[in-house]
Amino acid sequence: MTSQHTGSYGSWNSPITADAVVAESVSLSEPRVDGDDIYWIEGRPLDKGRNVLVSRAADGTISDVTPAPFSVRTQVYSYGGGAYAVSNRIVYFVHFADGQIYRQDFITASGSAPAKITSSAGLFADLCIDARRNRLIAVREERPNGDVVHAIHSLVAVDIATGRETVLDGGTDFYSSPTLSADGAKLAWLSWQHPDMPWTATTLKAADVDPSGALTGQQEVAGGAESIAKESIFQPQWSPDGMLYFMSDRTDFWNLYRRGASGVEHILARDAEFGVPQWVMGLSNYTFLSCDELLYSFVHNGSWRMGRLELSTLTARDHPAAFASLSGLRASATTVVVRYATPSSPAAIATVDASTGAVSPIKFSVPLASVQQFQSHLSTPQPIDFPTTGGDVAHAFYYPPCNPDWQAPAAEKPPLLVRSHGGPTSATTPVLDLWVQFWTSRGFGFLDVNYRGSTGYGRRYREKLYGQWGIVDVADCIAGARFLAARGDVDGRRLAVTGGSAGGYTTLCSLTFHDDFAAGASYYGVSDLNALATETHKFELHYLDWLIEPFTPGSKLYHDRSPINFVERLSAPVIFLHGEDDPVVPINQAQKMYAALQGRNIPTCMLIFQGEKHGFRQSAHLRQALEAELMFYCMNLARAPMTS
Repeated sequence: MTSQHTGSYGSWNSPITADAVVAESVSLSEPRVDGDDIYWIEGRPLDKGRNVLVSRAADGTISDVTPAPFSVRTQVYSYGGGAYAVSNRIVYFVHFADGQIYRQDFITASGSAPAKITSSAGLFADLCIDARRNRLIAVREERPNGDVVHAIHSLVAVDIATGRETVLDGGTDFYSSPTLSADGAKLAWLSWQHPDMPWTATTLKAADVDPSGALTGQQEVAGGAESIAKESIFQPQWSPDGMLYFMSDRTDFWNLYRRGASGVEHILARDAEFGVPQWVMGLSNYTFLSCDELLYSFVHNGSWRMGRLELSTLTARDHPAAFASLSGLRASATTVVVRYATPSSPAAIATVDASTGAVSPIKFSVPLASVQQFQSHLSTPQPIDFPTTGGDVAHAFYYPPCNPDWQAPAAEKPPLLVRSHGGPTSATTPVLDLWVQFWTSRGFGFLDVNYRGSTGYGRRYREKLYGQWGIVDVADCIAGARFLAARGDVDGRRLAVTGGSAGGYTTLCSLTFHDDFAAGASYYGVSDLNALATETHKFELHYLDWLIEPFTPGSKLYHDRSPINFVERLSAPVIFLHGEDDPVVPINQAQKMYAALQGRNIPTCMLIFQGEKHGFRQSAHLRQALEAELMFYCMNLARAPMTS
């Protein structure tokens, strides 16, 4: 056995290189099933981030459906989702470059050239096939003169043969989740109005569809004006026998409901989340196996499970296997598919044994062989709960350093990298992520925080961020770091913080208004709340009303919570990483913060990535960002005194 090298934490060599993190990785999303065929979208960094629709046929053959240069991704609400639909091996998808709908007959492995269906000024998403009328139902976004703030949204029908568009419902700020009953006679959908977000208040509507395709007898099923208190509705879906099911968080957690003859019925009551925040469209957390059974997924205390619900008796049986994440649950008469991940295996598209919940992976986001070669270098996440401000408890996953080839001097403790996730209405999960393992295998501790406001712990936990963004999220990141330092896990003087988008804002607030962290990295992070309120897109135009307060020019609260206005209080080194074409957080925010630090001779760095928007998709950029962040910490965390 080779003896271990001795070196300071954070300086270890690791086989988990930046190349290993990004070279063979793909993102996996939107699984679908069509008979025995399974489909999903692969985001490929090595192909300049192109999103490719992939299929696995019944005989096990896996092949690309959409040829280059087509990229299956939507622009609606800037975050997209619901980028394709498939039936009888005919695929309808949205091409990212123009936002239009294309048809492709995927009859053979080679397929056919995509044929353009729409040619309009609109962009499309959340496709639903209305086979009875040879049309698609979709969410349409119109951007007058390219204006993303005053975009007009509607629910439309698109004639597959002619491309003709007919508005089914309009006049509301946002739409999502159109779903048809099996006989095509009923349509349900979600809508919501400013200033709400889809996880604060939505309305579930349903209507009959007459022979001409028009909607009649429209009614509100849940939420909206009929709701006593605000509730978030998620994933409406018709059962095979024509009953309408949906999720609601009216009792704190997103639970399962259905509309019966006597009204809305709460059919699966748990202190667990069966839904997720609708940042993107096309989400599915439960699926019908028959008229009398459905398969559900839920998260409790950061752990995901599946189970079966017998609809006639409302008997629920949870399957024993636990997962780090579950999403995209879909079924046909013969096949169930899901996207899952565990703490020891990367994200994968898999089939599911509905009786046992056992998964059979089809495609991993990182080749399993690549992960297995690093097995001894992988850190296992530890769920922790820790005290924070206001007498509350927050949640996180801690990954201790792990590298069998190295050891640190006996008296030394590792530096800690704290990550604040984006959203901020989102959550982190303990999935196997080589990006995390890149740090732990070099001797960093890594703390992934589900600060107050995160999802997965009920509406009341989410609402602890109401009006408190930049306060309680920051407090929880600091409290988590202090908790580990007090416990003796990490060096309390070598703490760094990193985050992207909203997580970048939490990072910059932590570094500007507090002195607990010695360095940080802001990935396309917010520094100017006034600019965010006035320069963002329509989907998030009033998000800050909830996170801070309703915006008014000259708002003292917006000023006081914007790190850009207090750069004189920032003395910690910061690296900024930003996409040149970011429509969500314009690059000028990072440029202002960077210039201010330069002017004060605070160590700083800024990398601008051409061709990237909000989030990085290209392999070369992902690798460069990761290597630059590591180098920045090596140069600047060393400035903090080491524990002797």
